[in-house]
Amino acid sequence: MKRPNVLWITALVLGWSFDFLFWKHMPPGISFAIYVLLCLAGGFLVLLWEGIKPAWKALLLLLPIAFFSTMTFIRQESLSQFLSYAFTLGLMGLLAVSYLGGRWPWYGLFDYLANFFKLAGSMLARGLNFLIENRRQAAAGDQTAAAAGRRSGWKRFWAVLRGVLIAVPVVAIFAGLLSSADLVFAKRLNEFIALFRLEHLPEYIFRAVYILIGAYLLVGVVLYAAQKSRDEKLVGEEKPLVPAFLGFTEAAVVLVAVEVLFLAFVIIQFQYFFGGQTNIGVAGYTYAEYARKGFGELVAVAFCSLLLFLGLSGIVKRETPGQRWAFSGLGIGMVVLIAVILVSAFQRLRLYEAAYGFTRLRTYTHVFMLWLGMLLAAVVVLEILHRERLFVTAGLLAAIGFAVSLNLLNVDAFIVRQNVGRAPEGKGLDVAYLASLSSDSVPELAAELRSPSLPGMTRDAVGAVLVCRLHNGSLRPADGWRSFTLTGWQAGLALQAVQAKLDKYRVDDSGWPVKVYTPGSVMYECWGSGGMD
Repeated sequence: MKRPNVLWITALVLGWSFDFLFWKHMPPGISFAIYVLLCLAGGFLVLLWEGIKPAWKALLLLLPIAFFSTMTFIRQESLSQFLSYAFTLGLMGLLAVSYLGGRWPWYGLFDYLANFFKLAGSMLARGLNFLIENRRQAAAGDQTAAAAGRRSGWKRFWAVLRGVLIAVPVVAIFAGLLSSADLVFAKRLNEFIALFRLEHLPEYIFRAVYILIGAYLLVGVVLYAAQKSRDEKLVGEEKPLVPAFLGFTEAAVVLVAVEVLFLAFVIIQFQYFFGGQTNIGVAGYTYAEYARKGFGELVAVAFCSLLLFLGLSGIVKRETPGQRWAFSGLGIGMVVLIAVILVSAFQRLRLYEAAYGFTRLRTYTHVFMLWLGMLLAAVVVLEILHRERLFVTAGLLAAIGFAVSLNLLNVDAFIVRQNVGRAPEGKGLDVAYLASLSSDSVPELAAELRSPSLPGMTRDAVGAVLVCRLHNGSLRPADGWRSFTLTGWQAGLALQAVQAKLDKYRVDDSGWPVKVYTPGSVMYECWGSGGMD
C-alpha cells in the first residue's frame, strides 16, 4: 500500500473508538452499531484512497450488515440479539474475504472454512509482515536525506518542548481563574486531573495494550481485503475436493430405503393425524398429548435427511444422464416426503401452542420450520437445475432469513400478544414467565393493560407482570448513551403511561418468591417458571 501511515492511524483511531465506546459501558447498546459503522467507513476510506474498489457483489453484503447491526440495539430478546451480533461480524468477515472478487454467492462449505481461516491468519501475521516491509523500504532510502530529516526532527522536538514549558504556567493560571468562576468547570477539571493519578496506571496500560492489539488485527483485515480477496479460487470448482466414490446403486438403495420408511410414516400420519381428532382418540391419545409428542424429533428428522441428501449429492457417481436424472428424482421424492413430515411437525406444534401457549423455544421452532420448508423448495429447484454448488448459499440465505424474521417478528412482544389473547378463553396466563421476557415485551404489555376490551382478571394479571418486571430490576435505564437501546427507551415511555395503574398493586418481598397483589387482591408469584419446551 502507498500510504501505510494512513492505514495505521486509521486502525489506531478505530482501536481507541472501541475503548471509548465499550470500556465500562456494557451491555453495548447503540455503541456496537456505531463501531460497526466506523470500521466499515474507515476500511472503505483507506482502500478507496489507495484506488482499491470493491466488487459490486461484495457491496450487497452491506445491506444485511446494516440491518443486523441496527437490530442489536432495537431487539433485546436473547436469540434475536445473539444472531444479530453473529451475522454482523460474520458478514463483515465475508465482505473482507470477497472484497475484490465478490464471488461469495458461489462459495461452498470448504470455501467458507478456507477463507475465514486465511482471514484469521492475516489478522495475526500480515500486519507484522507489512510493518517489516515498510521499515525495509524506509531503510533503503537516501541516507543523506534521512540524516537531514533527523536533524530537522530534533530541531522541531526542542521547539515543541520549549513551547510546552512556556504554556504550562500560562494555562495553569487561566485554569485557576476559570475554576473559581464556575464550579461545574472546576469539577470537570478536577476529574480530568484525577486521570493522571498513578493508581490508574495499570488500567491505562491494559487499555493501551488492547487498543494496540485491536488496531493490529484490523490492519490485518484491511490488508487481506486489499491484497488477497481477489484470488478467489473456489474449492472444487475445477476439480472436486473429494472425488465421487460411492456407486449410484448403493446411493439409490439408501434413498429408496429412507423414502419407504418416510412413506410409511406419512401414511400413518394421514390416518391418525391429518384424519382428525377422532382417529387420535381411537389410538388412545388426546389431541394435546399427541401434539406434545415428537415435533422436535420430526424437525430433527427433516433437517438430518436434508443433510443426508446433500452429502450423497457430493459423493455419488452419476456417470450417465439417466443416473443423474434418477438420482435427482429420488432426491426430489425424499424432499417431498420431508415436506409432508415437516407439515406434520408444524401441525403438532400449532396444537401444542393452542393448548399450552407460546414460549420462546416454540416460537423459534415455528419460524425455523417455515424457513426449513423454503430451503427444501430451494434444494429441489437447484437439484433440477443441477446447480448443486449453490446449496450452501441457499442455506446461508435461509439462515439469514430466519434471523431477519425473528427480529422483525419481535419474539417477546409476539408471545405477549398470543398468550394474553388466549387468556380470556380460560387458558390462564403465566405471569412469572412473561415477567422473565426482555424489555421488547414491555410496550406490548403496557398496551394490553390499557386495552378496554381485555377482561378485568386478565388485565390485572398483565399489570402483575409489569410490577414483577419493575421489582426485579430488569428495566433499569441505560448507563449513558452508549448503552442506549430503542426498546429500553420505548419500555420506559410505556411504563410512564401506565404508572398510575401500577401504583394500585401491592408487592410483598418479605419472602421468596416475591408476591404481587392486584387491586382485586389476587396474588401472583414473580419467580421464573418452566414453559421453555
